[in-house]
Amino acid sequence: MRRGPRTALALGLMCLCLAQANFAPHFFDNGLGSTNGNMALFSLPEDTPIGSHVYTLNGTDPEGDPVSYHISFDPSSRSVFSVDPSFGNITLVEELDREREDEIEAIISISDGLNLVAEKVVILVTDANDEAPRFIQEPYIVQIPEDTPAGSSIFKVHAVDKDTGSGGSVTYFLQNMQSTKFAVDHHSGVLRLRAGTTLDYEKARAHFVTVVAKGSEVLTVVAMDGDRGKPNRILYSLMNGSDEAFEINETSGAISVTQSPAQLRREVYELHVQVTEVSSAGSPAAQAMVPVTIRIVDLNNHPPTFYGESGPQNRFELSMYEHPPQGEILRGLKITVNDSDQGANAKFNLRLVGPGGIFRVVPQTVLNEAQVTIIVENSAAIDFEKFKVLTFKLLAIEVNTPEKFSSTADVVIQLLDTNDNVPKFTSHYYIARIPENAPGGSNVVAVTAVDPDTGPWGEVKYSIYGSGADLFLIHPSTGIIYTQPWASLDAEATARFNFYVKAEDMEGRYSLAEVFVTLLDVNDHYPQFGKRIQEKTMVLGSPVKIEATDQDAEEPNNLVDYSITRSEPANVFDIDAHTGEIRLKNSIRSLDALHNITPNGDYTWSLEVQAKDRGSPSFSTTALLKIDITDTEMMSRSPIDAFLMQTKDNPMKAVGVLAGIMAIIVAITVLISTATFWRNKKSNKVLPVRRVLRKRPSPAPRAVRIEWLKFSKTKAAAKFVLKEDPPNENCNNNSLGTPPPPRAPAPPPPPGMAPSSGTAPWTVPTVSGSLTPSQPQWSPKPKALGSPVQSALVSELRQKFEKKSVASKAYF
Repeated sequence: MRRGPRTALALGLMCLCLAQANFAPHFFDNGLGSTNGNMALFSLPEDTPIGSHVYTLNGTDPEGDPVSYHISFDPSSRSVFSVDPSFGNITLVEELDREREDEIEAIISISDGLNLVAEKVVILVTDANDEAPRFIQEPYIVQIPEDTPAGSSIFKVHAVDKDTGSGGSVTYFLQNMQSTKFAVDHHSGVLRLRAGTTLDYEKARAHFVTVVAKGSEVLTVVAMDGDRGKPNRILYSLMNGSDEAFEINETSGAISVTQSPAQLRREVYELHVQVTEVSSAGSPAAQAMVPVTIRIVDLNNHPPTFYGESGPQNRFELSMYEHPPQGEILRGLKITVNDSDQGANAKFNLRLVGPGGIFRVVPQTVLNEAQVTIIVENSAAIDFEKFKVLTFKLLAIEVNTPEKFSSTADVVIQLLDTNDNVPKFTSHYYIARIPENAPGGSNVVAVTAVDPDTGPWGEVKYSIYGSGADLFLIHPSTGIIYTQPWASLDAEATARFNFYVKAEDMEGRYSLAEVFVTLLDVNDHYPQFGKRIQEKTMVLGSPVKIEATDQDAEEPNNLVDYSITRSEPANVFDIDAHTGEIRLKNSIRSLDALHNITPNGDYTWSLEVQAKDRGSPSFSTTALLKIDITDTEMMSRSPIDAFLMQTKDNPMKAVGVLAGIMAIIVAITVLISTATFWRNKKSNKVLPVRRVLRKRPSPAPRAVRIEWLKFSKTKAAAKFVLKEDPPNENCNNNSLGTPPPPRAPAPPPPPGMAPSSGTAPWTVPTVSGSLTPSQPQWSPKPKALGSPVQSALVSELRQKFEKKSVASKAYF
């Protein structure tokens, strides 16, 4: 079966990840009594010679890579051992002394070149009979009366041996026992006057006695040759019963222990000691046999032992759920520990060896026998997702004995899973981008949540919610988010969505992540010109600007460039491609120059302009633009010219301005007239006939009258008449034949003011009626035209106004 390129890439990445994984090496744990592994519970006699090979570190690497071994010590302590990095052989490099240091702490490590694993170990130093007894407060000087009775205790000597056990026991002997009047108790060191012996001050004022203190001697067998004159040499030997646990000095007859007390398995030993007389010729002569009984009393010869329900046991197993309550007892374990010795020899400590702080053992100190209880101390560390199996060693080690006998038992706890984990997303948020023209049902992004629990507890169900999730769906099992089948995306309407995704397990434990979806803009809109692009008026030397907008959401799709696609003649205008500003070419500086290059001598051009976006593919729109050109000098001759130029493209604006002015004047007139009427009525001076007959209306203020006359004289007024000119008038639509503007209607006479002393009252004329076209006045050179450009503007405004006035039915 062929795989696609994506599958091959995924497999390649997976293989690469597997190749890069490298697991740490580890030591072998071979337990008590082993000389190969991780030095667990390793002990060493203090009399081990320097240079001895005492242990071999041994471990392995899961990938089979070669490993190297190292050992280090605290800077404040001695470096007692050295190790061969390649083979792990540990050699003793410094002398041991149990009396000075009975435990040695070291850090052993194993490395595969990338990973280093280190462990702290404690090496026990056991005792050897390497210390000589020492007398306290020697030399001894004793004064005794000469009449001391025979057999009396004279003095007690005391010697101390730093060794422990049998090696530390002291036995006392006298040198030259045959020639002294004194005897010593071998065990207590009490010096006595021998039986049948007396002291005489006059014969000997001082006696010198040499006491010898020895270690590991049980007793001394003494034999004497019956020949008193010249006795033969006597040799001692053990015939049977010792089981190699004892030996005898062949010349002194001293019996000593040769084995560790732990190796003495019998309570009573029956020894047969043979004494042989050696003749002067060196051949054995007479022999004698004597039995010696040695009883072992309370020796430390039993290590602590663990028992299960069926007897001695060194492995205990238990299954339990993860995260048990704090302080819970592991009730599935039934362990008993016992030491068959008595007294201090049966006292030992219990402790757990393994990951610290998870469990604790009760009791911690035992005398003879106890039921072992293991209690949960750190519930959080008992985690199925971290450890499927927890393994500990239960260690029992004697406290006050020199041998420090110990034993171990393995405790193996199989953990069972519970639903203790919440599904967790691989990221707190997900970012996706899709094109706005993606069809319904398109994949957007895949979210992933992981629940470390096993079985049904580890199954995750996905859902989405939030205001931005209406257009999207999510597959409940795979976490793939896709668009609704009916969804129509539009970046111009909404370019970004965000919503939440929820991962939930079967018991309702859940977590959330946020999803951000950005729509990528597609160039799906044409540039559009504004509604008022058809006609523009250009003042010579200033540009006119066209503008088009593109409704696309992002650049470059909404960026527009401008160009002139057609113009006759073609060498009149330039356009800025980015801003849309249209200017006359630099060579055209006056209307005369423009007139010379125009075929018809006109000042109006029609251009075809194009707006084109920068998208891919690109879209463009063209429009026809009409440009009228005038000069600033002509525009500045009359204020009304500027007003007409400004309102050329929008005649309704001019109509509105004029209508507003007229409405204001009418309103002011009505207010003044009303106020005057009521004032006269109150004073009984309302005499309109007399006022009309006797008082002519005062002329309007000069400023108002002048503005009115200006308005009546401008040709712009012709744009605002509501009736067509009579057909028999001498007028046309070109710039030279525009009829004169209509005359403004004469304002009606205002109401007369009551006579008063002082200055004449101020009055405001009242306007009533509507605008009508006035009869044109022909003159060779009309003053109201001003200029050909002004006439053209007036004519154009008039044409536009007539078209719009018919549609809107506007009246003044």
